[in-house]
Amino acid sequence: MGFRVLKTAIAVGIAMYLAHLFGIKTPAAAGLLAILGIEVTKKKGIESSLHRIASSMLALLMGCLLFRFLGFHIWVVVLFILFVFPVLHRMRISEGAVTGAVVLLHLYAYEDDSWAAIWNEIILLLIGLGVATLINIAYMPKADKAMADQKRRVEDLFSIIFMNMAKHLRDNSIVWDGKELLEVSEQIDLGAALAKRSLDNTLLFGGEPYWRVYFYMRGEQLESVNRMLVLVAQVYQALPQGELLAKILEDISQSVKEDYYTGEAEKELQELDARYKQMSLPESREEFEVRSAILQLNRELKIYLSIAKKQKKHRVGAG
Repeated sequence: MGFRVLKTAIAVGIAMYLAHLFGIKTPAAAGLLAILGIEVTKKKGIESSLHRIASSMLALLMGCLLFRFLGFHIWVVVLFILFVFPVLHRMRISEGAVTGAVVLLHLYAYEDDSWAAIWNEIILLLIGLGVATLINIAYMPKADKAMADQKRRVEDLFSIIFMNMAKHLRDNSIVWDGKELLEVSEQIDLGAALAKRSLDNTLLFGGEPYWRVYFYMRGEQLESVNRMLVLVAQVYQALPQGELLAKILEDISQSVKEDYYTGEAEKELQELDARYKQMSLPESREEFEVRSAILQLNRELKIYLSIAKKQKKHRVGAG
């Protein structure tokens, strides 16, 4: 049984009990409204309840006017939907259309547009949506462990990708299917969704932004990795320059799992640039093309590291 199902069951029970306690007409409707009010995050729950209350109040107003002047007919209900639903959509509170329809259909079923009937519907709204909102706020499961697990998956996949790039630079006959590249994109998106949900479950001071920043960083780095792989594919000869860069890629495949950044790989790339300048010029067009791809790969790797440099914590002794 999922946690949301448990929350829904509790909200329905409390809402119906309160409606019975206060002698509200059709107390089962309070349970229905509570079901509609249960959401996956605290912020979404509050926002949804406010939208539903606003749309229901508008529905009550419009419904009363239509019933009073046109009578209690099925075609009046149809007219209400055709007129009010587009208005709710334009006002960006269309998620409350269902609750608005619920209260309107109650008036139609009673054939009563008196203040007593309207007040009954208002109390039902306050009980059903109010209980759901309080249940939403009372407790939401923390996603820290799930995000930490997601972080490890992403880092393991990045590590595998860098290792495969290094292998290709050393031996371009090695074929890699690239499945980790597709998987890491999915894992980053999933982690970002978890991070957003975690922030939406924090009502005060905006929450801890670390996880959202982290997965955003990995998304930016993945774009850089995609560009690197295009360049790696252009390396069809094993050259000393590729061997030197492969060593750095292997180091990054390990440091990618570190939470801190010290710039060791960045220093190695700078030293590699200096060594490149001391090497003899290419002796053939093929060597020129491969060395050009390796040099561009070197520069792209600096872009990748600059993203980590901006986002990661800094300390001496970590990659």
